[in-house]
Amino acid sequence: MQITTTFRHMESSEALKTYAQEKLEKVAKYIDEPIVAQVFLSVEKIRHIAEITITAKGITIKASEETNDMYAALDAVVDKIERQLRRYKERIKEHKPGNEIDDRRVKKSVLTAESIDQRQEPVIVRSKTFSIKPMSVDEAVMQMDLLHKDFLVYTDSTTEEINVIYRRKDGNYGLIEPQKA
Repeated sequence: MQITTTFRHMESSEALKTYAQEKLEKVAKYIDEPIVAQVFLSVEKIRHIAEITITAKGITIKASEETNDMYAALDAVVDKIERQLRRYKERIKEHKPGNEIDDRRVKKSVLTAESIDQRQEPVIVRSKTFSIKPMSVDEAVMQMDLLHKDFLVYTDSTTEEINVIYRRKDGNYGLIEPQKA
């Protein structure tokens, strides 16, 4: 497991770094593949905030907690990550493995800052690159929940078409599928 620890608005502490590594080692049992974990520890007035992002084998899990003690915040955020991973592992057992196709990359171009000021109509001011993993609708919903996002772009494992799943205001999900003209 590759762990990166970042301290914000506080002195870096080897004890906190070691504590975070020890806590994350118990999470590693849920994922077999190489794991990259990013730990962000910050202090804002009296609030101690611990944020963890784990990326492994096509999944990304994020969680954060804040308390009055950094060690308690680390304990709480690792427990939250562990619950999410346990739930993910149980859902994976329920699904049959699909066809493994290499991840596809989606990129969009962004206009330069000078051209934004000169234009009157709306423009793209931010762009994000992400890998699209072939998955079923159930897996896409699960991944969207793990990422705490309102929508997810993915490749359907059966049709190999790019689809979008999104969370509706009533709490249900919507699915956008392409239709050939």
